[in-house]
Amino acid sequence: MRWFGSGLKAGMVLCLGLALAGCGGGSGDGTSGDGTPGNGTPRGGTPETSASGTGGASPVSGKVIVLDPGHNGGNADHPEVINKQVFVGNGRKPCNTVGTSTPEGYAEHAFTWDVANRLARRLRDEGAKVTLTRENDTGVGPCVTERAATGNRLHADAALSIHADGAAASGHGFHVIVPAPVGENKGIVDASRRLGLDIRDAFRAGTGLPFATYIGKDGLDRRDDLGGLNLSTVPAAFIECGNMANPGDAAKMSSASFRQRMADSLAKGFDAYFQ
Repeated sequence: MRWFGSGLKAGMVLCLGLALAGCGGGSGDGTSGDGTPGNGTPRGGTPETSASGTGGASPVSGKVIVLDPGHNGGNADHPEVINKQVFVGNGRKPCNTVGTSTPEGYAEHAFTWDVANRLARRLRDEGAKVTLTRENDTGVGPCVTERAATGNRLHADAALSIHADGAAASGHGFHVIVPAPVGENKGIVDASRRLGLDIRDAFRAGTGLPFATYIGKDGLDRRDDLGGLNLSTVPAAFIECGNMANPGDAAKMSSASFRQRMADSLAKGFDAYFQ
């Protein structure tokens, strides 16, 4: 489901923006993504000391990285908040949405929270300064506008929004979304495309998942309707890690060990970008 102003998933309305102001340190104490409380230590795999594998300083060392786990666990219970219309750079959309889920009920908000925490742990181990746009998986929002504002406020070196799609069950695979020029984001469109391509390539190589069969081209899509990308003034990209409606994709996303594999792959994408 889209984080930065999509609100496109059928029957779901989200809050497009996490209270970025309160998200500054949110990464160490979420849940595993399958509903099991965690202490910030990812399960299903041990992070390498350096994604580059060289044993030297990681390319992300000292970099400021913002991770946006799409949606939030309390969104569905607060439509009065997430339905609020916010300006997303070229129009108005709901503040956020509820997100999607697998046929078995594994929610997108739990998936994105788990992957983001695993990725944050990995990047921090490599010396990056990582901020999440929300503090837990039980809150509401924040709006997509505030999620984008988090990266802007921190002058982040890169920002990544993590999602899972809810397309027709026949479609499968992942895709990365990069921004089209919309107002203030014009200066980061080229860098965002480079970030998106590095994330795409590393995710494909590390997970073995195919490019989406139902959208985009070669695993890449360009959009001007996502507030998180439209309002960003720092390099930003958005990944749909798979289609939760597809049984094969859903099985992988429901696996803790595979989520660790996803996080490790995304970390290598950041390594490539900052190389």
